[in-house]
Amino acid sequence: MPTRTTPLPNRRVVVLVYDCLCLFEFACATEVFGLARPEAGPDWYRFATASPDGRAVRTQHHGHMQADGGLALLRGAGTIVVPGWPVDAEVPQPLLRALRHAHARGARLLSICSGAFVLAATGLLDGRRAATHWRYAEALATRFPGISVDPGVLYVDTGQLITSAGSAAGLDACLHLVRRDFGSALANQVARRLVIPPHREGGQAQFVERPVAARERGSLSPLLDQLQRTLGKPHTIPDMARRANMSERSFIRHFKAATGLPPAEWLVAQRLQYARDLLERSKLPVDTIAERSGFGTAITLRHHFRRRLATSPLAYRKRFAAAGR
Repeated sequence: MPTRTTPLPNRRVVVLVYDCLCLFEFACATEVFGLARPEAGPDWYRFATASPDGRAVRTQHHGHMQADGGLALLRGAGTIVVPGWPVDAEVPQPLLRALRHAHARGARLLSICSGAFVLAATGLLDGRRAATHWRYAEALATRFPGISVDPGVLYVDTGQLITSAGSAAGLDACLHLVRRDFGSALANQVARRLVIPPHREGGQAQFVERPVAARERGSLSPLLDQLQRTLGKPHTIPDMARRANMSERSFIRHFKAATGLPPAEWLVAQRLQYARDLLERSKLPVDTIAERSGFGTAITLRHHFRRRLATSPLAYRKRFAAAGR
């Protein structure tokens, strides 16, 4: 849940680049923080790249990239992004010191995929929960036993330290920071420009487990579409299983494999997202939003907001409602 939308004093984002740089993960940070966005006004992020020695680096697939500067750029950054790092490569001590100093003065450090190994080497993640790609979760936990590695989530935000899972989860984490800094309306605009959901439910588990066969995925797709169109109506597991032509036990298993969540939890997540959209984009009373989103009563809606978002519907609307609505 975002904790602030007031302007930060330092909007400079610096992305670390180094030999064997993963271009996709670098592009994730560039797409979110590096593109000009006139709709955001003059307070949008300022973007730069830094390499450990200030020189050009060799990227994946035999490319080359000239960094804007060296580690001195980190001293002026409000957010530092660490793309995927070769998990067996040693992290240079000057880089570790620069990251520790940046953290000490209040900068945010965000890792994508195996970039978590760099943050782990600083010692800053000790005693904290962190995420990385599920393929590297065991290695990270073994090498750094002081870290509580969560292999099932897309990202973990502990305030100044944000760690994310596999490459595409870097987009989720970057959008999360946009939501923290600018609110959900602008984060949603950025997501639409990227043609991705503004927030994904279900974590990495849906990607770690056995892929769903095309036949199974196809059989659930019409049901999922129908559920999303009729969130305001009651949906029981027996009824959903019947519509999917499955036994209840088989339906629950296939549903979780396809979405990453059990049916009831998936419905709550979808209803909660729809309620958030209505709070942001309409002036409907909370009672009406609770009914339309399938929670029935404002009491139930408030319960789920408190449990999942640690806030109330009215407080959420006050913070994230579109300006001028």
